[in-house]
Amino acid sequence: MSTTKRWADRYRAHGEAGMVDASSRPHHSPRRTPTHRERRVIKLRCLKRWGPARIAGHLGMCASTVHRVLTRYKCARLSHLDRATGRTVRRYERERPGELVHVDIKKLGNIPDGGGHKTLGRPQGRKNRANVGYAFLHNAVDDHSRLAYTEILADEKKETAVGFWERANSYFASVGITVERVLTDNGSCYKSHLWRDALVKAGIKHKRTRPYRPQTNGKVERFNRTLVDEWAYARPYRSETEKREAFGGWLHEYNHHRFHTAVGGPPASRVPNLSGQYI
Repeated sequence: MSTTKRWADRYRAHGEAGMVDASSRPHHSPRRTPTHRERRVIKLRCLKRWGPARIAGHLGMCASTVHRVLTRYKCARLSHLDRATGRTVRRYERERPGELVHVDIKKLGNIPDGGGHKTLGRPQGRKNRANVGYAFLHNAVDDHSRLAYTEILADEKKETAVGFWERANSYFASVGITVERVLTDNGSCYKSHLWRDALVKAGIKHKRTRPYRPQTNGKVERFNRTLVDEWAYARPYRSETEKREAFGGWLHEYNHHRFHTAVGGPPASRVPNLSGQYI
């Protein structure tokens, strides 16, 4: 049937009202997932907080079908939900650099000389791993720009944490960022009088996350995952020294060149004193 005939038939049947654009959506969708199946999908998502693949396996459905159902009902991504309550996590971003800096410690196993299991395979890697200890990455991430300062240190004692923060604060000051507030978890070093006094002396307010809510400090937690994926586990290293030597270059790449989707560019692009140095 031609378009002209279709419009003519509509005019004869309905008059001027038939000339109004109508939805092209079909009146019936026989292949659409039945309502009772959709309800089971949504129920599992709400009660179990499972992803599409797991829901699909449980219900005997295709994962892409489950994903379409979740999208149709505007279900938030699991990464956007509080694990304990299932409620959508409220996202925020401070208006200026230094208004809030997230601080955290990431513990990573050292790599023995000759390489670990990624280089040698798991059986030999276990034999080569004895008593190599751990590295403690002390991280500070500016909320507004995501600019990061990191040091690889030997422990997470209060004296070590305070020394790190004093150097981190100096770094932020050197690029024109005045730190107003610091957010940490409830680790013992951050609950110490030494840490409190160091911040008071610098005129910085201290805020701690709610217990068992690491996502409250989400920006530094996300940075931790990024450094693990893109540096620590990005390739097999033959020694801890080799891995640490690669870190400085990676951190520079992260701050000055790596595109950050939430920022719309590298972190340096949001820092006035650095904005012209990342190109």
